[in-house]
Amino acid sequence: MFSAQQSMHASGVPHEELVPSRYALQVGDIDVLLVSDGVLPLPTRTLATNADPAELATWLEHMGMPPEAFDWSLNVMVARSGDRTILVDAGLGGEFPGFPRAGRFPMRLQAAGIDLASVTDVVITHLHMDHVGGLLVEGIKEQLRPDLRIHLCAEEVRFWASPDFSHTSMPTAVPDVLRSTATHFMNEYRDHLQLFDDKCEIAPGVTARRTGGHSPGHCVVDLVSRGERLTFVGDAVFPAGFDHPDWHNGFEHDPEESVGVRVALFRELAQNGALMAASHLSFPSVGRVAVDGKGFRWMPMLWDY
Repeated sequence: MFSAQQSMHASGVPHEELVPSRYALQVGDIDVLLVSDGVLPLPTRTLATNADPAELATWLEHMGMPPEAFDWSLNVMVARSGDRTILVDAGLGGEFPGFPRAGRFPMRLQAAGIDLASVTDVVITHLHMDHVGGLLVEGIKEQLRPDLRIHLCAEEVRFWASPDFSHTSMPTAVPDVLRSTATHFMNEYRDHLQLFDDKCEIAPGVTARRTGGHSPGHCVVDLVSRGERLTFVGDAVFPAGFDHPDWHNGFEHDPEESVGVRVALFRELAQNGALMAASHLSFPSVGRVAVDGKGFRWMPMLWDY
């Protein structure tokens, strides 16, 4: 298991790392660690591109969020099942100087006592830069195993050969950066890719499955062991999605499909009682979902100290 000693390890960690940045739990026999890659500021309008501005402003005020920009949480997950150590996504990386509070995943994984050489598998939920950039940091690839398996949906690879941004509503500079980062990642790690179509078992109780929506090959990761469940939903869920699942996020390549994916996941999680974790909910992003009228309710789990 990810031990208390690993979770509390502070040797060599700078003063600013005295904030919580990793959280350990167990799902049956599967050890799980949620790790914060930091935060990056984004315009609040990206939260709901199809919402009435006044309605969005009311929701932001109700949630105690600033009206113009907000801090976008970045979370990744590590799971240990049997003899496999699986990394799910890799954060932003260090190529983007405009986001100085993000890209901390490699440092925080090391601070948690996890050697990159111990990682046997990586699951990439999709090829946006804040999910693959950590593996493009200088010196990271050299620390990884030569037999590392990187699991990625085949449809995601096909999409990024000629990506379509016509339905997105991102800051102007973002599409070109997303395109170049996805290409860089594919070129750098092509020999490690294990492509799947709809579903792939990574390790005992660990399965990746395609949802589409946010991007054509977007996938989620299910952990199931001894009757317990956790689903890492990647970018299928955003902070506004519980109250307003029909609001479109500016980074969704197919907003209409994303709404269907989000609602289906919420209903599934409310029914099966699984824990949920997500890339962009406040760290550690672990909780449960309940049906609440026409919307849904997010119930963050109480931290176990």
